[in-house]
Amino acid sequence: MLKVVEETKKAFLTGNETIAWAALAAGADIMFGYPITPQNEVMHYWTRLAPKYGRDFLQTEDEISAGFTVCGAVQAGKKAFTATAGPGNVLMQEPFGMAEAMRLPIFAVIQQRGGPSSGTVVYSQQEVALTTYGGNGEGFRIVYSTATHQEIYDYTIKGFNVAWKYRWPTFLLGDGYQAKMREPLEMYDPEERGIKLEPTYPLVGLPGKIGEDREPQHLCNIYSLEEELYDVVTRLAAEYEKIVPELIEWQEHSCEDADIIILTHGIVSRAADDAVKALRAQGIKAGYFRPITLRPYPAQQLREAIAKSGAKKLLIAESSYGQFERLTKQEIYGETIKIETLYMPGVGIVDYDIINKVKSVL
Repeated sequence: MLKVVEETKKAFLTGNETIAWAALAAGADIMFGYPITPQNEVMHYWTRLAPKYGRDFLQTEDEISAGFTVCGAVQAGKKAFTATAGPGNVLMQEPFGMAEAMRLPIFAVIQQRGGPSSGTVVYSQQEVALTTYGGNGEGFRIVYSTATHQEIYDYTIKGFNVAWKYRWPTFLLGDGYQAKMREPLEMYDPEERGIKLEPTYPLVGLPGKIGEDREPQHLCNIYSLEEELYDVVTRLAAEYEKIVPELIEWQEHSCEDADIIILTHGIVSRAADDAVKALRAQGIKAGYFRPITLRPYPAQQLREAIAKSGAKKLLIAESSYGQFERLTKQEIYGETIKIETLYMPGVGIVDYDIINKVKSVL
C-alpha cells in the first residue's frame, strides 16, 4: 500500500479534509456515503484523494444503503467507513444496530447538525443521544467526542483500530464547526509513531468445511425465540462491559480544590478550558472535566473528581437542550452535587458564556 504521509508535517485543513487524510493514513480501503451537510466534504476530499492511493468510493442511493454497504464490506474483510449527519444519522441507525448485533467493526464519522428534523446545517451537539443510544439495541458502541482537528486526525486512526480490535461499531462525533473551520494540525504516519494498524480479515467466505475444518460463523441479527435473544444480549453486555476500562478516555484539570466543576464535551470543551483559566486568574476556583468517550462514559472518573474536589456545584454546558446532561445523570446516578446547566442548542458556546454562567450561580 502506497504510503500516505512520508514524514510528520504541519497542515492547515478543515475538519472534513482531516478525516479524509486520516482515513487514508489508517489504511481505509473504501468509503460508502450519501451527501448531507456538513459532512459532504469528507466524501469530496476522499473521492479526490482515494484513487491516488488505490482506494475506492461508492455513493449509494441513500444513507440506509451507505450504512448497510459498510456492514457488508467489513464482513468481506475491507476496512470500510462512512460519514453522515442529522437525518442521515437517523437513517443509519438500522445498519448501526445490525453492526452492534453482529459485532461488525464499522467506523462512522458523525458531523452533528441542529435539529429537530433537518434543522440547520451549521452546528449543534444535538446528536449525542442518537449516536450513543440511538439504535435498536442497548448501545454497545464506542463514541469519541472530538474537540480539535488534531483529535479528529488522531481518533479517526484510533477509531478504525478500536473497531477492528474489539469488533464494536465505533463513531467519531464531531460537529458542523469542526467540519468547516480550518486550523493547524500535525499529520503523521501511524506506524512511525508506534501505532500498529489492526489487521482486517474476512468474516465470511472462509476456507474449509464447517464442522470439520472450522466452526460456523454466527453473524446473526434476527432471533426467533425470546430466550435466544435474551442469551445473546446478556452475552454482548458482558463482553462489552469487560473491555470498558480499556476504552474510557477523559481529560481533567484544576479539580483538586474546585468549588465548581465545568463539564463539557467536544468543541465546547475548548471554551470551558479557556473559561477555567480565566476564572482561576480572577480567584474563582473552577475545575475542568471532559469525557472524550461518551460511550462508554468515564463515570467513575467523574465521581472521583467530584469527591476529591469537594465541589458544591457541577456546571454542564452543551449546545443542546439537555442531551449531555441526561447522559451524565444516568451515569453518575446517586451523586448529590447540585447540577447547573447552560443550554445553547444550535449555538456556539464561547468562554464568555461559561464565565458569566459560573459567576451567576456561585
